[in-house]
Amino acid sequence: MHYTFNQLRIYRAVVENKSVTKAAEELHMTQPAVSVQLRNLQDQFAIPLTEVIGRQLYVTEFGRELYHMAGIIMQQVDEINYRAQSFEGLLSGKLKISVASTGKYVMPYYLKDFLKAHPAIDLIMDVTNKSKVIESLEDNEVDFSLVSVMPQALDLHQEVLLPNKLYLAGAVDSNIKTTRRTNKSVFDGLPLIFREEGSGTRVLMQQYFQKAGIVPKVRMELTSNEAVKQAVMAGLGYSIQSILSMKNELKNGEIRIIPVKELPLLEHWRLVWRRSKKMSVVATAFLEHIQKNKQKIYAAHFSWIERY
Repeated sequence: MHYTFNQLRIYRAVVENKSVTKAAEELHMTQPAVSVQLRNLQDQFAIPLTEVIGRQLYVTEFGRELYHMAGIIMQQVDEINYRAQSFEGLLSGKLKISVASTGKYVMPYYLKDFLKAHPAIDLIMDVTNKSKVIESLEDNEVDFSLVSVMPQALDLHQEVLLPNKLYLAGAVDSNIKTTRRTNKSVFDGLPLIFREEGSGTRVLMQQYFQKAGIVPKVRMELTSNEAVKQAVMAGLGYSIQSILSMKNELKNGEIRIIPVKELPLLEHWRLVWRRSKKMSVVATAFLEHIQKNKQKIYAAHFSWIERY
């Protein structure tokens, strides 16, 4: 048998994406190149690794076993590289973080200087919704997660990073007349844009409406913060959004904050990790970096939110 490490890497990407096309996009390869490598790997075995029924790709029982064994091989190869780098005096290894989607406006600033100081570290950051972030913690797949709504069912440590303020946002040409005394009655009949189920922003909105006795008029649900912003700017409706996600739109006059006496909703962005987690050297170093520098990072990149 003459299969290669690269073929195993490509095969794992195909299995994880359940698609040759999506694997090619993830690996920055052409679809034919991925198909050739997958076929060359298959030629090494008499037993099929995958099957295509209709247009859906399925992994055989042997294919699943190969997937797991290939993962072990790749981890061992990574470990060889990390060990070699450590002998050169470099801090190296993987740092795995899952981030609630709006947290993409936050996490890069807390990673920047750390990764610059330790270029041998490989970062794996999954930006997804709150439900999948919690799932990654439950399955012990990540070192840390960034959340704005604290998961209740897990035993977690936390490091509070910065406030998460959520305001009612509308198009700049919105005809809503408001004053500083505008109250919750502004929501009467207001067409609202919600995030999908599982979003932390949606949870905060629902908690607010329930507590205030408001029955929201939901015009649409969208699956990303960017999609919500575009819909708001186009005048399709209004939404309660994190101030962090609207920085550029506010600066460019593309979106308007509508003052409501009971707003902003206030939560905090938190770096969380399981109490039972056995931290790697890399994860420990990152946590120390956060604890030492979080106030400086906030002052440099996020103090502007205090103007709102």
